[in-house]
Amino acid sequence: MAKGNVSISVIRRLPRYHRFLKDLLASGTVRISSGDLSAKMGLTASQIRQDLNCFGGFGQQGYGYNVKDLYEQISRILGLDKHRKAILLGAGNLGRAIALHMDFASRGFTLIGIFDSNPVLVGMDVGGIAVQNSAGLEEFCRQNHPDVAILCIPKEAAQRTAAMLIQHGIRGFWNFSHYDLTLDYDGIAVENVHLGDSLSTLCFRVNELEQ
Repeated sequence: MAKGNVSISVIRRLPRYHRFLKDLLASGTVRISSGDLSAKMGLTASQIRQDLNCFGGFGQQGYGYNVKDLYEQISRILGLDKHRKAILLGAGNLGRAIALHMDFASRGFTLIGIFDSNPVLVGMDVGGIAVQNSAGLEEFCRQNHPDVAILCIPKEAAQRTAAMLIQHGIRGFWNFSHYDLTLDYDGIAVENVHLGDSLSTLCFRVNELEQ
């Protein structure tokens, strides 16, 4: 399996392949050609073959791809079988929505803790997890060794909080803080999520349709 030299654009397409293959499995599809898969996904067959060849390729000429095998291979490439431990900081509306509606288990994570500094929210049950006071976050990290932090906190606190969490072993951030979290640390992964940017992009595209 190729590592380290695969472009981020290919990596970002892998979850989409995974999602489409899951739907194909559910529909009872046993095998599919790159041409048929490209038609469903809106990609070219050549692009699909190139992407998968970054990891060794999985199809057979004249047969296509075994859907179950390819789904399982991409699951392994993404590391979805690792079930890394995640914590969520910020139990406001967005944080609670993520905790309640994101299927962490199918995406390689187990949510083990939710934190907030608002005393009104501390103690609240969110999907079977009690919100804890942020004052106990460092001790929690020392005892439970989470791998990833989901940040639903004000942007002013994001950089400081991330620096502290890195000192306690956090290796990745799913960041909703409206702050582009750029960290000068080796071995730290960051996914900055700006929902407003996506909505603005949609606005542009709708405007284009009216030209």
